Amino acid sequence: MTRTMSVRLPALPARGVVPPSGLILAVTSALTFSVSGPIAKPLLEGGWSLAAVLAIRMGVAGLVLLPALIRTLVRRPDFLRVHWVSLLAFGLIPVVGCQIFYFSALQRMPVGIALLIQYLAPVMLVLFVWARSRRAPSRVVLVGSVVAMVGLVLVVDIAGARFDLLGTVFALLAAVCACVYFVMSERTGDDLPPLSLAAGGLLIGTVTILLLAAVGILPLSASDAAVDLLGMTVSPLLPLVLVGLCTAMGYALGIMAVPRIGSRLASFVGLSEVLFALSFAWLLLGEAPAFVQFVGGALILAGVVLVRIEERAPADVSSPAEPLPGEVGPGTR
Repeated sequence: MTRTMSVRLPALPARGVVPPSGLILAVTSALTFSVSGPIAKPLLEGGWSLAAVLAIRMGVAGLVLLPALIRTLVRRPDFLRVHWVSLLAFGLIPVVGCQIFYFSALQRMPVGIALLIQYLAPVMLVLFVWARSRRAPSRVVLVGSVVAMVGLVLVVDIAGARFDLLGTVFALLAAVCACVYFVMSERTGDDLPPLSLAAGGLLIGTVTILLLAAVGILPLSASDAAVDLLGMTVSPLLPLVLVGLCTAMGYALGIMAVPRIGSRLASFVGLSEVLFALSFAWLLLGEAPAFVQFVGGALILAGVVLVRIEERAPADVSSPAEPLPGEVGPGTR
């Protein structure tokens, strides 16, 4: 049998030190992800189905990152054979699963509640690491988690909230998929380059969405009618390309940030996506946030800062190191 290489993570920072480059990458990733919604909204209002927008969004992003995957294949001809399970898992769970479950939840509950449940992912990661490592997080981390969640409650609109069991299950599954994204991203390294994982996962996600549409599970429709974007009437190709580029940057930057700062901190920084989304909706769509949402945004940032200044190094509070799906541990066959 062929011996596989162990996953090598970047050198860990000094105790209590988080590389600024990792934080910058994580924040920029959240920024690029957040702009996708306001750009894609005119398409959904102009006759495009969600499946069509998602397929093109993932497809364009996958093609943008494809050169990285090709370079890896040239350097490592056995890459697909060794890592095909990881690529498949990334494409089906963080890429497709998160979006399918989230939008399924939206059909049964208010947007704010669905968002609130999905963005429980950072707290889920804290609890998961606590259970796996038997090491309780510091009080600073726990306080930061509570503060960030309170801020999220204020940011999202929970007016008219109602409980729906199936919708809640869908939203929780979306949160689990988000956790998988952070955990798998943390395992990338020399053996599994982050951009190659992102490219493969996005292309697999594109094929999956098209297959679901082909069998009738998801409706697939498109329109060549012009759409309104930033007060201008433009061809639908422009927002489609922009959404694809933003998605490519979001996945590429995010998956490179997680190994640098740890999955826990990266997941909390990811909460800033909600703040950026509100800002872009305000700027691009004229949807001004309320004062209470500004207060909530300040609390989210405060929670992130508390988690950031916690005295342990990222490696001490991140997920226990273990191989990705389909891989074996160091030195085994």
